[in-house]
Amino acid sequence: MKKIVSYILLVAGILGLSGCEKYLDTIPDNRTDINTPEKISELLVSAYPRANYSPFCELMSDNVGDNYEGSAQPIYSKPYFWADVLQDDNDSPQYYWFACYAAIASANQALESIAALGDTPNLAPQKGEALVARAYAHFMLVSLFSKFYDATTASTDPGIPYVTETEKVVIKQYDRKTVAYVYDMIEKDLLAGIPLIKDQVYKVAAYHFTQKAAYAFATRFYLFKRNYDKVIEYATKVAGTNGFAENMRDWNNDYSTQSFTEISYRYTLATEKANLLLAETGSYWARYWRSNRYMLTSNLGQALYFGSNPSGGFWAYSLFGSERGVFLPKYNEHFVRVSPTADIGNGYDMIPLFTTEEVLFNRAEAYLYKGNNDAAIADLNTFLSLRIDNYNAAQHNLTVSKNNTFWGTTSTANALLNTILYFKRVEFMHEGLRWFDILRYKVRIVHNNIDGSSQTLLSNDLRKLLQIPQEATLSGVAANPR
Repeated sequence: MKKIVSYILLVAGILGLSGCEKYLDTIPDNRTDINTPEKISELLVSAYPRANYSPFCELMSDNVGDNYEGSAQPIYSKPYFWADVLQDDNDSPQYYWFACYAAIASANQALESIAALGDTPNLAPQKGEALVARAYAHFMLVSLFSKFYDATTASTDPGIPYVTETEKVVIKQYDRKTVAYVYDMIEKDLLAGIPLIKDQVYKVAAYHFTQKAAYAFATRFYLFKRNYDKVIEYATKVAGTNGFAENMRDWNNDYSTQSFTEISYRYTLATEKANLLLAETGSYWARYWRSNRYMLTSNLGQALYFGSNPSGGFWAYSLFGSERGVFLPKYNEHFVRVSPTADIGNGYDMIPLFTTEEVLFNRAEAYLYKGNNDAAIADLNTFLSLRIDNYNAAQHNLTVSKNNTFWGTTSTANALLNTILYFKRVEFMHEGLRWFDILRYKVRIVHNNIDGSSQTLLSNDLRKLLQIPQEATLSGVAANPR
């Protein structure tokens, strides 16, 4: 279908999100009538990216391999070869770019409406949500489309446009500025927004930045920025006085007793305490994560989940699959027909944006870099208590010597870091988070193909930066080098 040119080139792909409708003939979000806290809250529902980054992040990572001969859709094959995906269809990087800027546009419209209404105290919760949501969308964009944050080069590395106002011209020019500038703006919005958030204003809190979800975001942001004191501060707020365990998934006593269908449905429920923030995304990943040619291979799955691990026990995760590949039940597609009698429609996936488990790992890693190995191990043992089959603390808990022996090193710091990254890898399989650890630690990846060939992604490979969409270059956003 021929695409209508949007008045916002940065979010041109919003047309793909909403279909080929007469987009310019309507007032987006009824924004001229946004004059009450309730209407602003309704607008902020669209301030979260309605696109799924898991597919391309997972396919680019070392969590997948070539399972069988045959074709695969370009959206689900090109990322495996770290090739630029030029389509802006569901589950592509371009689709995600457009969705993020569409979310940013909603957040900015909310903030402008709040200012027009006098920025009164009763609008503070909506302002807080808008600021944190705007920060989050920019954070994800800069993490994926720019060189990963490095304090020594961030002041010169090109960032992404940080947009703080709604567009009022047909083609507005944008400057990428620098990664350091984008991080400064993210931090400014995040710190200004967090104190204003009030969970009580949300009807279904799991789809909004609650206080805990905002703290979780802060732990990831400061972990990437290597401000470990801040990671510990915000993670401890999430843990609360009772610790992490009561708000984590219990695989060894609960999830592992359920069927594939039950787990895949429950994993992304709003009532699951581990899910600190969920998002509804236009995505078909729930169809392809377990049947795509490029997926978790049986050999890799066997090594990660059934081989030895630092605890000395066996993982309680429920894996399913065949000789082609294996998978964990995490996704359940919601198919919405275009009409009650139609055979066509759109697929939607609920995805966890932040979980209690990630916050635990972020704090453990921060403790490690602060030299508090005992605290890091304590957090990891909390995780093991809910992930090891027939868990017994005396038998399965980590110690420094036990962990060093497993990794064959005398470096406690290196051994603990290996364990944290390994635990995160098995916990967040299929969710795309492994890609960010690959970026942070400049991991080299080799993808082996079923025909015996292979391709390598080097530690500083330019292809680790996703390509800027062609539409955005019309607004002056320079493409990434190749």
